[in-house]
Amino acid sequence: KRVQEGHYDIVISDIRMPGMDGMQLLEELKKVQPSLVVIMITGYATIKSAVEAIQKGAYDYLPKPFTPDEVRVIIERAAERSRLQAENILLRQHLQAHRSFENIIGNSPTLQRVFEMIEKVADTDSTILLTGETGTGKELVAKALHDRSRRREKLFLPLNCGSLAEGVLESELFGHVKGAFTGAVTTRKGLIEAADGGTLFLDEITETTSPFQVKLLRVLQEGEFIRVGDTHPLRANIRIIAATNRDMESAVERREFRQDLYYRLKGIAIHLPPLRDRLDDIPLLAYHFLAKYRGDRKADRIDPQALKALQAYKWPGNVRELQHVIEYGLSMAE
Repeated sequence: KRVQEGHYDIVISDIRMPGMDGMQLLEELKKVQPSLVVIMITGYATIKSAVEAIQKGAYDYLPKPFTPDEVRVIIERAAERSRLQAENILLRQHLQAHRSFENIIGNSPTLQRVFEMIEKVADTDSTILLTGETGTGKELVAKALHDRSRRREKLFLPLNCGSLAEGVLESELFGHVKGAFTGAVTTRKGLIEAADGGTLFLDEITETTSPFQVKLLRVLQEGEFIRVGDTHPLRANIRIIAATNRDMESAVERREFRQDLYYRLKGIAIHLPPLRDRLDDIPLLAYHFLAKYRGDRKADRIDPQALKALQAYKWPGNVRELQHVIEYGLSMAE
């Protein structure tokens, strides 16, 4: 009756009692409050009764006689588990609150400012520059910007500029005509034409060459481009979001990046903070990835000491590294 009328964290119950015995009480308590931590005590300890108690949801099983210190240790552990369960509920609520930003998870002030910027500039046609270390989620932010814009019904096409040689990069972006180079057996549209009306995300923009940057500047200023091997300009209505993990001002000073293109790109700049600057978001992210990768496994919590260890680490690989750690942990867990 007491548990039905109010919330309790821990119940300590004997097994042999008149009327309803401890095992029946355990079953009824779990029906009323499934998260309740129940500790069973008995002067008639058997392996069978211990196994039955645990199977029915008891947190621990303590045979008589016992000392106050033994009880204290078990209660401290049980209280920590109760606290963790409450924390898990809060974490899930926070995840639900930010589901509108899909996989961009966090409550830290620095990330909240990113969310505010996304909401303010998403439905404009302005070119946007995303800066931040590798693994901070620049492509996720670019996708969120597209999904909240009037271009959402058109394509969002990402291109990693640092992974392609200059000739291949130009062909991918601008397209080419038949015979433009060896292997060009047909005329092919580039990503600019394919993304017409939509959004083009250019990652690692600082890894491009000056000749390429001149052609990209023309796209931004005039909305025109020329296929590789052709002479006729074509037009496309696209929004460009660029990203880099480097200091662009330093790259401009070293003449590694064109100043005119830099000023054209940085009209609206959004900086993504590294994970080490938002350690309070680590539990939210860890539980997000736990839910994403656990599949049919029954893993539904992370040990408090494990969370402390995650928050003590500096995460040079940022959110992407944390994602891989959780996925690896689930794969290797007994």
